[in-house]
Amino acid sequence: MVSSQAMDLLKEELPVVEESLVLTGDVRTGLVLVDVVNGFCTVGAGNLAPTMPDKQISGMVDETLRLATVFCENKWPVFAFLDSHHPDIPEHPYPPHCIAGTDESKLVPALQWLENEPNVTLRCKDCIDGFLGCIEKDGSNVFIDWVKTNQIKVIFFLKILVVGICTDVCVLDFVCSALSARNRGFLAPLEDVIVCTLVPVLLMIFQLMLPKTSKAL
Repeated sequence: MVSSQAMDLLKEELPVVEESLVLTGDVRTGLVLVDVVNGFCTVGAGNLAPTMPDKQISGMVDETLRLATVFCENKWPVFAFLDSHHPDIPEHPYPPHCIAGTDESKLVPALQWLENEPNVTLRCKDCIDGFLGCIEKDGSNVFIDWVKTNQIKVIFFLKILVVGICTDVCVLDFVCSALSARNRGFLAPLEDVIVCTLVPVLLMIFQLMLPKTSKAL
C-alpha cells in the first residue's frame, strides 16, 4: 500500500488530481490505446518485451480489454497506436523492436479482435510520440482528424481517455503533445485528457490539470 504521506507528496509535486471516472452515453469520450502490442507486452516477443510474466503489464492489458470492450459495445470511438518500425531505420537508444509486418507490432492476443471493430481506428507509428507519428506527408494529422470527425465532447468538458504500458515514454510523449495541441487550439472541441495507467507505486486514474489559457496568436 502507498502511504498517505507519499500520496500527499505526489499531489504536491505533480499537476494531478485523483478522481473516479464514470462513462455514460451522455459523455462523448474517445479511448486511445498506446502501444499495447506484443513487442512491449508479451513475454519473450522481442528485445523490449518482458522476459517473464509481469503483473503490472498483465494488469494493464486486462484493464485495457475491459475499457475497450465497453467502448466497442457502445460504438464509442477508439484510436489504437501500434509501434511499427522500418528495419533500416533504428530508434536510438533502443534496440530493434516492433519491426513492421512482424508479430511484435501487432496488438496483444487479447485485443486483436479490435482490428475488426468499425469504431476502432488503428495507426502504425514509427516514432515514440504518437501525435507526431500521425502527421501525413501533406501536413494533415490523422489523430486531429479523428477527434474532429467524432466530435469528442461532453456537455461541460471534453475528454479523451488514454491507456498504455510505457507510461514514462510513449504515453507521456503523446499526452504532452496532445495537451500542447489542445492549448494551441488544434484539437477543438477537445478540452481534457484523462490518463489511466500503471506506475511503479500505484494504479490510479488521474486528470491532468494543465492551464487551458494558451491559444494560437
